[in-house]
Amino acid sequence: MAEFLFEPILCDPTPARPRLRGGWRSMADIIPYPSNYTPPAASSMARRVNVFAQRVAFLPGTMGQQRTAIMGIVNVTPDSFSDGGRHETTEGAIAWGLRLAEAGADLLDIGGESTRPGAAPVDPQDEIRRVVPVIRELANRGLLLSIDTRHANVMAAALEAGAHIINDITALEGDPAAVRVAVQSGAPVIVMHMRGADPRTMQDDPSYGDVVAEVYRYLGNRIAALEAAGISKARLCVDPGIGFGKTPAHNLALLRHLQLLHGLGCTVLLGASRKRFISAVSADEAPQDRLGGSLAAAITAFSAGVQIVRVHDVAETAQARAVWFATHA
Repeated sequence: MAEFLFEPILCDPTPARPRLRGGWRSMADIIPYPSNYTPPAASSMARRVNVFAQRVAFLPGTMGQQRTAIMGIVNVTPDSFSDGGRHETTEGAIAWGLRLAEAGADLLDIGGESTRPGAAPVDPQDEIRRVVPVIRELANRGLLLSIDTRHANVMAAALEAGAHIINDITALEGDPAAVRVAVQSGAPVIVMHMRGADPRTMQDDPSYGDVVAEVYRYLGNRIAALEAAGISKARLCVDPGIGFGKTPAHNLALLRHLQLLHGLGCTVLLGASRKRFISAVSADEAPQDRLGGSLAAAITAFSAGVQIVRVHDVAETAQARAVWFATHA
């Protein structure tokens, strides 16, 4: 398969839309092209990226198109980095999911395996036992749900129980059967960048020549591979993988250049809530004390036209979203 090149999807800025500080930037201004690639004509490259125009129908209706959608996190685990054990029972996870929906979550991400740095893997059957009853009940309540898993059997069981979206930290590479499940189900898929193949080792000295370019290239290659397998681009969402095989400096670089991901032509998701980089640039706060930094990251996502933010603190993020979009109407 040919390597994905940095062929940007460009369009003229729309005067009626707000402009990012500093105006629109050319993709070529920020991401260098491979040495063997001849870029388009100068007149084409002179156009600017309009991040507000790069929106596709990944979510139902206009969700995520008029304003950023909020994905609430429901960890049915005893060991997640931020809230491990707080909602690990079926009843507790269902109650938490309903609370997040009432607080303003547009969709919920249900996970039964912690993928924090160093986390041990969970047997897929144990994962299924954790998530399926929660998904079934929340789906019966009419909520939009994604299943956060890297295991094909869990994906299939969760979709059968009523989940609508697959969210895979391995971009459907971690399980040989995952692509088949995604293709046959017709479900939308969130594909994420992670350096390395396992959360246990992903933070073992991650290094990049240019983290922004390498994440962009990887996601572009996965889009091309999944399209070839039969998953249309409209069914794909990309996630740069904040905290997954990246140092604080890498995470900050990706946040500064979030708008570039629209050049891939897919919905974009940011999951930066309570991540370690926040305390690394602040005062070494515990995960539960990183609300301010999480909101700052969410606002960065709003400004970059990101369609989905994945967060723990739904009510606070919803309030920040309401104010940001009201002031940028």
